[in-house]
Amino acid sequence: MKKIEAYIKPFKLDEVKNALTEIGMVGMSIGEVRGFGRQRGHTEVYRGSEYRVDFLPKIRVELVVSDDEVDRAIEAILNAARTGQVGDGKIFVLPVEKAIRIRTGETDESAI
Repeated sequence: MKKIEAYIKPFKLDEVKNALTEIGMVGMSIGEVRGFGRQRGHTEVYRGSEYRVDFLPKIRVELVVSDDEVDRAIEAILNAARTGQVGDGKIFVLPVEKAIRIRTGETDESAI
């Protein structure tokens, strides 16, 4: 099993969710986060004063999938989240040692 964490632009969330749902991914978690990478933030003007916004809003999408579904999930996220502009985001894939469904006690593949 693998955990996929994708950091995407907020306006791409619906497209990513729909793309994952279309390929049969049924569970995911999202969270609003702030961060920066090569994008480095930007400058804004508020009431005549200029200030720097270093941490930009992003959405973190997390899902746990079986090993044979990883490539399909990554491809769906890439196609849905890509704009071709700096700041499109990142995808990280991490190993998952164990999964347990609290309600039934099912473990590993049957728990996801």
